[in-house]
Amino acid sequence: MPATYPVYGRSYRVITALIALWVTAVVLAGFLLPIPKLNILEESARNLYFHVPMWFAMMVGMLISAYYSARYLANNRAIYDVRAEQAAFVAIIFGVLGLVTGMVWARFTWYVGTGKWWNFDPKQSMAAVELLILGAYFVLRSSIDEPRKRGRIAAVYNLFAAVTAPFLLYVLPRQMKSLHPGGEGSPAFSQTDLAPEMRMVFYPAVIGFIALFWWIYTQRVRTRLVEHRLEERRFENAL
Repeated sequence: MPATYPVYGRSYRVITALIALWVTAVVLAGFLLPIPKLNILEESARNLYFHVPMWFAMMVGMLISAYYSARYLANNRAIYDVRAEQAAFVAIIFGVLGLVTGMVWARFTWYVGTGKWWNFDPKQSMAAVELLILGAYFVLRSSIDEPRKRGRIAAVYNLFAAVTAPFLLYVLPRQMKSLHPGGEGSPAFSQTDLAPEMRMVFYPAVIGFIALFWWIYTQRVRTRLVEHRLEERRFENAL
């Protein structure tokens, strides 16, 4: 079934402007508002406003991608395959940014004085594995030429990738000793890493980065569908 083409009107432009203002306010607040002196973290605790929301955005993206993969398997509508692919693409961007910001943060807190950027901490390692699993989704897609076959095989794999995410990012790391909050003996979102005064910026940051994900995702869907339309027209003109 051919793809349908969504129309983005005035309400979309208003929402886009609100997202831009929201994210700008969050970034400014993250850098400029005072934060409490936290042990070891000190000023680097500001990274909490960016690093953690990026992972939330990635998880939302994987859920959206898996949802549309399931819908594609149910009725083979091309629009659902496009949405699944683009949600996964934007999700992996946020995941890579989350991993990089985590590496930099660890370098100047946990590993200060050691020269290390990576120490195979369980949380770091599991996050890297999850990104590799998600990246393999695109390798798989690029290896299959026939659109419907590509869409269905990729959809099945994408559902598998989504199922692995909670285990690799949350369940397994919590069973292992880790310097990362959320590991065994290191509770996440405690006062040692998220002081009450920081929550007034942190929670809006989570909302803002998820909204930013949504905007990038919808723009990529729109672009991809335009490319589909041009390909269809070229094919029709060639007949």
